[in-house]
Amino acid sequence: MEIGGSIVGFFREKGFDDENIHEMFKKCKRLEGAERERASENWTYLNSIGIQERKLPSVIAKCPKILTLGLHEKLMPMVQCLSTLATKPSEVALAITKFPHILSHSIEEKLCPLLAFFQALGVPEKQSGKLLLFNPRLISYSIESKLANIVDFFASLSLNKDGMIGKILVKNPFIMGYSVEKRLQPTTEFLKSIGLMESDLQRLAMNFPEVLCRDVEKILRPNWAFLKRIGFSDRQIAVLVTGYPPVLIKSIKNSLEPRIRFLTEAMGRRIDEVEDYPEFFRHGLKKRLEFRQRLLKQRNINCSLSDMLECSPKKFIIKFGAIEGLS
Repeated sequence: MEIGGSIVGFFREKGFDDENIHEMFKKCKRLEGAERERASENWTYLNSIGIQERKLPSVIAKCPKILTLGLHEKLMPMVQCLSTLATKPSEVALAITKFPHILSHSIEEKLCPLLAFFQALGVPEKQSGKLLLFNPRLISYSIESKLANIVDFFASLSLNKDGMIGKILVKNPFIMGYSVEKRLQPTTEFLKSIGLMESDLQRLAMNFPEVLCRDVEKILRPNWAFLKRIGFSDRQIAVLVTGYPPVLIKSIKNSLEPRIRFLTEAMGRRIDEVEDYPEFFRHGLKKRLEFRQRLLKQRNINCSLSDMLECSPKKFIIKFGAIEGLS
């Protein structure tokens, strides 16, 4: 490889093979004129801020441009800015490892406007930095097109009051990465089609935004079809989803099926009972369901699912006097 001979030698010393090196040159034309000294200096600096030596090759492979940037003009100022947003020093190194391109963005043109955008949505100042470090890819999205489009989508659900969008974003920082047209709108239409009202969608978005991010055909519809297949009516499914939206994204094989089987076979209950307490699907099978059912059975106690599950372990013991001295 003729181009950038000096930098190629540097990459080889750092353990990159010719295929990796070729890929990096394809990704970043600036490597052709890159200075070995600058690359070495930047590498050492990244290591000094907490990025482990063994992780550096993967960081650089994702964004080789980092090695061509001015250390004092570009890298250090961005790292210093990110450090002011962090609560722990390790958060900055972790964010860079997740999304190295964050270092190639401009503080004035991207970072500051993004933080101001978050705050305008009602994200508290302390949380804005946390958001960005948790999902550093946010810095690469266009505020004018992509992010504003998501805001418009939430506004269409009347979720643009009292910092609601900010709360959703804090709960799920990755929701801003999804396409409105390809993901968020289709999930919303599907949820409406199975009986959810606008107020239900608002609660779902505020409390379980991850449901809006899942694929309709791969996850939501198969879960709906499973609930239908085991005997729930359309109206009952709407009640279940409204009461506990994650029922549509839980694994059928590992979560829904075992719980329904336990409910009907071990507990001897009808599936209709879940309609009154959709959060049944939230509780751990081994830690809570099996344990509490066993204790109730020993004492020959019958109670509703909510009475059985909606209290802390300590309150459960006091309430049912299940085992003396158990805390």
